[in-house]
Amino acid sequence: MKNTLKTLVGCAVVLLAAALSWTVWGEPAHAATGESVDPLIPRKLLYGNPDVAGVSVSPDGQWISYLAPRNGVLNIWVAPLGRLDQAKPLTDDLKRGVRNQAWTYDSRYLIYSQDLGGDEDWHIHLVPAVGGKDVDLTPFPKTTAWILGLSPDHPDQALVGLNRRDEKYHDVFLMRLPDGKLTEVFRNDAQYMAFYPDYDLKLRMVSKYDSNGGVQYYKVDSPGKVEPFFKVAAEDALTTGPDGFLKSGGAFYLESSQGRDKAALYRCDFKTGARSLEADDKNCDVSGVMQNPETGELEAASFHYLRQQWKPCSPAVKGDFEFLKQRLKGDFDINSRTLDGRLWSIIEWNDDGPVKFYLYDRGAKELKFLMAARRNLLDKPLAPMRPEIITARDGLKMVCYLTLPAWVKGARAPAGSAGSEGEPADKPDQPLPLVLLVHGGPWARDMWGYNRDHQLLANRGYAVLSVNYRGSTGFGKRFLNAGNLEWGRKMQDDLTDAVEWAVREGIADKDKVAIMGGSYGGYATLAGLAFTPTLYRCGVDIVGPSNLNTLMATIPPYWSAELQMFYRRMGDPRTAKGKKLLDDRSPLNHAGDMVKPLLIAQGANDPRVKRAESDTIVKALEDRNVPVTYLLFPDEGHGFARPENNLAFMSVTEAFLAKYLGGRAEPIGNAFQGSSLRFLAGKDEVPGLN
Repeated sequence: MKNTLKTLVGCAVVLLAAALSWTVWGEPAHAATGESVDPLIPRKLLYGNPDVAGVSVSPDGQWISYLAPRNGVLNIWVAPLGRLDQAKPLTDDLKRGVRNQAWTYDSRYLIYSQDLGGDEDWHIHLVPAVGGKDVDLTPFPKTTAWILGLSPDHPDQALVGLNRRDEKYHDVFLMRLPDGKLTEVFRNDAQYMAFYPDYDLKLRMVSKYDSNGGVQYYKVDSPGKVEPFFKVAAEDALTTGPDGFLKSGGAFYLESSQGRDKAALYRCDFKTGARSLEADDKNCDVSGVMQNPETGELEAASFHYLRQQWKPCSPAVKGDFEFLKQRLKGDFDINSRTLDGRLWSIIEWNDDGPVKFYLYDRGAKELKFLMAARRNLLDKPLAPMRPEIITARDGLKMVCYLTLPAWVKGARAPAGSAGSEGEPADKPDQPLPLVLLVHGGPWARDMWGYNRDHQLLANRGYAVLSVNYRGSTGFGKRFLNAGNLEWGRKMQDDLTDAVEWAVREGIADKDKVAIMGGSYGGYATLAGLAFTPTLYRCGVDIVGPSNLNTLMATIPPYWSAELQMFYRRMGDPRTAKGKKLLDDRSPLNHAGDMVKPLLIAQGANDPRVKRAESDTIVKALEDRNVPVTYLLFPDEGHGFARPENNLAFMSVTEAFLAKYLGGRAEPIGNAFQGSSLRFLAGKDEVPGLN
């Protein structure tokens, strides 16, 4: 049993005048060339509430649950299987909306997590599937609750982690459902960061970082006793970790890069530690595992290099994956399954269309379309995304994703048709303004598929490029570890090299390149304007840190168990050398070199990148008369959850980019309606405002 809901409750991150030259508001960016272009796609179709999200089938196969708007806010809905017309809402959130939901194994309840205004103090909620009171099971102030495990053998219980006693570390409790009664089963007095239960919801393993950034795993023999099990060196720490126990409890599955570069999937004997290889890929790490919900036995593993592929590991499901691959155009995941394995809910994503949800009946070999996440996009001219392999200056191969406006030459080159050295299959007749869209993390990655930022920007006339720079995950430990201590240096060089590739290939106009991103991507935006001040025409930073030393000093308390990882991969502020490195890489300390216009957006309640990170860089630029526009959202945190705020932010972003890059933009109009947006600086820098 994998920790199915820790990701679900961890955090929802979001990403994110001069003369207009030849741009006319709302008119095609390439009107001067006589090129036939597509109409503007209203940003509300991309950034407003989806029609539906997170479709799941109940374990007993009687119900379908999903998220959908209720009074303009996302809430949980449930319908009898096959009768979506009888769907009823179960929750009535009026503010941020519900962003996740999962069934208890007895199909009686739905469980979800919610924070307040983006503060990431997650509470666990439970609501009956037939309707009834929505109960906050962890109504404790300044406490972050994690669901560590649910079990089909104990559907009336959950294993949860709470940092109520000590805000830095989580203790483990058995929670009774539905009343939320807690029984402590493990007191965390030794800075453990991760917890691994079995099918009986008994804690079997815990782990913590050592002083070198490696991870030590321990067996839990009794609630108060642990013993060392196996150790993972720092170089493997982010590419090695358990997936889930088998029901027998005698073995578990382990993703591991130990003794190899790309993380493979192993079956690991819990008594002896002996391992047997189950699945691997020469190009990338294992990215997902599917275990039988009743037995825990491995059925399939997924890998995502250029695109996702599934490798069946059991004859029982081989035919199912072959069937789905034939029937679905895009990449897909199994979002949920009935306990008997008969029904699967499938999520499919394409690059040029909205996410779609299906119900698959394995016995009947029948795939039934349920609904599209954004049905009003089904007939819109969305642009394909194609993988490109770009070579960095030191020879490192980077998997990148390029989207061109749907109407230009080269936009519809087949996905994956780029050459192994990154030569594009086709390119536009003339260079385009380019937006370099940088992913956050940085220990994350960009993937192929529907991306609303790519779609909006391409529709406005820009080429859009996302780069899996060194330090990104999924491409093996050498690629990941090549980013160690390289914030603002080689990681930034990779972005520079990707821009130069796009210019060299005739894709990008070298005088019209913007850099944009959230979190680490926001840092990269600031670093790009500070360390390569002539490369970019402008930048858009969403919740990005400007001072790495203050960032490290103000991380959330409950991240304390992972500090050794940050020290090893970013720099250790406890040492003079590490502090100097972080100072040198901090854009705030190079604000004197920043000369290009900047748009900054910040959530006031951000617990990771505090508001001061944006306040200080804005002041430094204002003192030097550098054009800077500063947007604050008082009811948001690390990224923006409310559609009203995303719409307001993107309306300003459109206008900002159109001003400096010459693309087109939908008029701002009433885009601020319902948003908490406050302009703290540079409102007069945004064209189109009254």
